Order: sequence, then C-alpha cells, then structure tokens
Amino acid sequence: MSTKIFGDVLQKFADKSPATVMVHGLLEYLLNEDRLNEWSEKNSGVQYTGNLLFSSVVAVMMEVVCQIKRNINSACRRAEHINVSLTSLYNKINGTESSTSAAPVRHIAAESSDLIKKMKSENPAWLPGCQTKLPDGNCIAAVEHRIKPLRNIKSAALPGKSLVVFDPQTELAADVFPCEDGHAQERLLLDNILKTVIKNDCWVADRNFCTQNFLFGINKKEAVFIIRRHQLLPVEDISEKKFAGENGSGKIYEQIISLKSSNDEIYTARLIVVSLNRKTRNNDNEIHLLTNIPEETADALTVAEIYKKRWGIETAFQRLEAHFNSEISSLGYPKAALLGFCIALVAFNIYAVIMASLRSAHPDTNIKDEVSEYYIAQDISAVYEGMIIAVDYKEWGIFRNISCAEMIILLMLLGSVDIYLSHISAPAK
Repeated sequence: MSTKIFGDVLQKFADKSPATVMVHGLLEYLLNEDRLNEWSEKNSGVQYTGNLLFSSVVAVMMEVVCQIKRNINSACRRAEHINVSLTSLYNKINGTESSTSAAPVRHIAAESSDLIKKMKSENPAWLPGCQTKLPDGNCIAAVEHRIKPLRNIKSAALPGKSLVVFDPQTELAADVFPCEDGHAQERLLLDNILKTVIKNDCWVADRNFCTQNFLFGINKKEAVFIIRRHQLLPVEDISEKKFAGENGSGKIYEQIISLKSSNDEIYTARLIVVSLNRKTRNNDNEIHLLTNIPEETADALTVAEIYKKRWGIETAFQRLEAHFNSEISSLGYPKAALLGFCIALVAFNIYAVIMASLRSAHPDTNIKDEVSEYYIAQDISAVYEGMIIAVDYKEWGIFRNISCAEMIILLMLLGSVDIYLSHISAPAK
C-alpha cells in the first residue's frame, strides 16, 4: 500500500492481506457490539443474558462460518470475550430467536448496498428502472442424531429452512426469512416476503412462488414479476398465442391472459412460452413464464432472457457453500442451525463488499475472471486469527464511528493493493 494509514502492525497486514483487514474493518464498521446487543433485546423481547452478550455469540460463530476455527468448541476456548461454559454457550445459541438471527443480515445488506452503490461498483440493472430481487429457498441438510429427541428414530431431521432474497445488482443476500420447520413449504413464507415488496421491484422466481395471492400482491404494489407458472395456477386466455422470436434456448411465444387473486380480483398479464431446444433436467419441453411487465418495457425475448439469468441464484448458493461453513453440522436444533446460516449470509455480504471494492479500485480489470473468491477465502482463513492476536484492539478504532464516505476511502485504499491480481488470480480455464 503506497499510503501508510494504519499503525505499524496493522499496516503490515494491510499490505500483505488487505482482504483480511477489510473483513474485520467491515465488522467493526457494520456490526459493533452495541448494535448487535440492541437487536437481540429488540427482537427477542428480553435481555439475551447478563453474562453472555449476543455480540459475543456472533463473534464466535463468525470464526466458524469463515472457517477460521473448525468448530464452536475450538472458537469458544480461544475467545477472550466468552466468560461462560461451553454448555451455556450452546444453550444460548440453541435459544436464539429466528427474528434475532435475521436482523443482522438485513442491516448488513442495507449498509453494504449503500457502500457498493457509492463506490459505483454495482452491476447493470436487469430491467431498467427496476430493482431486481431473486427469492429462493434453502433447506438446511439433515443432521446426525446428536440431539436427544432424535436418538430413537431412524430418519435424520431437517433443522430448518430459509427463503433468501438475492440482489443481482449488488450481489448481496438482501433479505432472509428463516423458518424452524425444515419440512414446511416455501409458500407458507410468501406473506412475509410480500410485506417487503415496494414499487418498481422486479421479482424473478421459479414456480414454487407462483401463487394467486403472491402474484396479485406484487401487482397491487405497483411492482412487476417474472415468475414461472405452476401448472395448478389457473389462467384465462384473452388473446391467441403468437410467435415472438427465437433465442439460444428455443422459440418464444406470447399471449395476453388474465389472472385473479383468491378473492376473485382480476387483472391482465402476459404468458411467455419458451419452446426449448433441449429438455430441462426435469424433462420439460416448455417453460411458461407469467409477467405483468408491459410489452413496451420488455418484449418477450427480454423477459425470457431475464428469467434465464435467474438461474445464477444457484451459483450464489454454491458460493455460500464453497467459501463458508454455512451449515454447521453440530447445530441440530432449528434455532441454532438458522443462526449459523444467517451468520454465513452476513459473511457472504461482507465478501460481496470486498469484491466490489476490488472492482472499483481496478475498473479496467474483469475482477470476476481475474480474482478467485476461493483463494481470498483461504487467505482470510489462514491470516485472520494471527491478525486479531497481533493487532491491538485500539488500532481498529479507525473503522468505528466513521462516515460512509470515509469507509469508502479506506476500502478503496485496501482494494487498490494488487496482491490478489498478481498472486491469487483465478485458475486458467
């Protein structure tokens, strides 16, 4: 780093492992102890504990999620801020309300989005004038029979599931809706998502989200949707199907149809049919898309292309699984498993800010192709613990209580270090 802005010890880490410094700097900036403990009290309705603060629990789990420590046990034993037994720590983790777990994700996403946009590092809008949102479900894998109620049954339990809303422009997990019933249908959580819909949203989703009330609710809020039609959703034809063009996936047709809510409120929409050149993995020959976007805003080919981009959400979940310990195997209780998953989303968003800072600092470089997130994650995992030991707590004060503009300056300075371009580049394809 050409400009010395930190103390001698922290400066060495900034020069050799800037992403590691950014991770902890962002934690200091976005997740200070007072704010975390305030969320805990507000969302749980009670004081978390006089001896164990929510911020301490988050700090321990963040180390496990980022693969700095192998498990909660090892993270707890080395943590100076944990002054209770391991059993007490697990009891607190197991009792954390899902609303408390989700709160940091939403906050981090909002603050991170502001940083990314002000760095002018967001991706182009999928639909001009609209904020695209990609909801999808994540079911935490079945666990072993560690918890007492499961020891006498043959099947493993699903500790929980979540609906995650991704923002492709900032590459953030913008929101999460956790559910402690791992076997529940995603549709049961749609009312919660619908409360967050605002004007000019563009919701792009698969057929699990295709319900009468969800579609109508989006339309009523002056937002738009591109959602794959579920075969059980009734539609009424208004016009004949007409050929609209052809793309790499196949021939595309469209027609005007009418939809109605469960209260029989009727509105018009478009049905886009993609006749595929190659069957899907579910052996489908066609994909039927429902949208309320006016034709003058997006023709049928554009609508089909936007939905095709949606498949990238699977890549986001794959990145989450590849870089983070998002499903901590020792957490079998639903509340605990969901807390672990939400902390992984927090880490995912912090990484998104790091990648955005690299894009902003190196505008002429294709960061997605030139820099490997995997190697950055490995670098952070290897360096983080030593950095925390070596750097005095007071030195991190530079990241606390600063303005957004000042934080962007620090991120840009750290992002300008070319170590990840010269030494940790993506493998050749």
